[in-house]
Amino acid sequence: MGDVKISNTPYDDVFRTLLNDCSSLIIPVINEIFRENYSGKEKIIFSPNEHFLNKQDGNEEERITDTSFKILGKETKKYHLECQSNSDHSMLVRFFEYDTQIALDEGKITKNVLTVTFPHSAVLFLRCNDSTPDKLKIRMITPGGSVEYDIQVMKVRQYTIKEIFEKKLLFLIPFYIFSHEGRFREYEQDEAKLRSLKKEYENIKNRLETLLEQGIINEYTRCTIIDMSNKVLEHIAQKYDSVRKGVKAVMGGRVLEYEAKTIKNEGIKEGMEKGIMGTVSILKNLGIPLQTILLKIQEQYNLSPEESQKYIC
Repeated sequence: MGDVKISNTPYDDVFRTLLNDCSSLIIPVINEIFRENYSGKEKIIFSPNEHFLNKQDGNEEERITDTSFKILGKETKKYHLECQSNSDHSMLVRFFEYDTQIALDEGKITKNVLTVTFPHSAVLFLRCNDSTPDKLKIRMITPGGSVEYDIQVMKVRQYTIKEIFEKKLLFLIPFYIFSHEGRFREYEQDEAKLRSLKKEYENIKNRLETLLEQGIINEYTRCTIIDMSNKVLEHIAQKYDSVRKGVKAVMGGRVLEYEAKTIKNEGIKEGMEKGIMGTVSILKNLGIPLQTILLKIQEQYNLSPEESQKYIC
């Protein structure tokens, strides 16, 4: 096997962390990019992001895609997303390599015909300028004719805070600071402008709190968005102390201990409830009287008589 080439940046890490830990946040992004109408309750199945590409010298080279996954809606669709700080000329080549390998991974041969299904692909640009394309295209000239497909483009800097929350694009919040990157020097030198930036982030934090109170997101998602926002900030504003410290102070810095405990306790509570319901189900199937089951779960799980009643339906 050839040399393994893996290139990670802090932004790639944030992108993958959000996908792994808060995967439902990607569905509104897919709706926005591909004009889909997913409800947000669809199941997401992630594919391995390591792909081995066969080289002409017979060796294999490992490449890492940012993410590829399926969404199980009315029909199953494959998607491939990449996160890019800047556009570069090799990006289209990488997309073609990845898309081809993703398609081959589930290729089917029937009666001497190989059928491959290419994913719906898109790139998330964290930075953009006048020359950043609105769409990319891959065209294949084959003996049977030409085939082409588009790589959709999403530009983080084009979205305001209002649009992010209206369209439920919470996935973009950690990268929102890129829209202010060109003004960091101004914020360092002008306290009024820095206060304006901090006020924007106070608005973000308050809106996240409201979504939490409404039950639209949970504590873990809120904390992850804040942590990932701070991770991006640490890297992008490492030379601008006032910007970095000011925004982090508003967002809350590291996850507070009580928040971490809340997350842990919620997990413990959920696990215990599943355990109790499983115990009750088994005892019922064995024909154990309900009163005996009540006493059993009260003793085993240290419940009051009132608490135990809700598990007997």
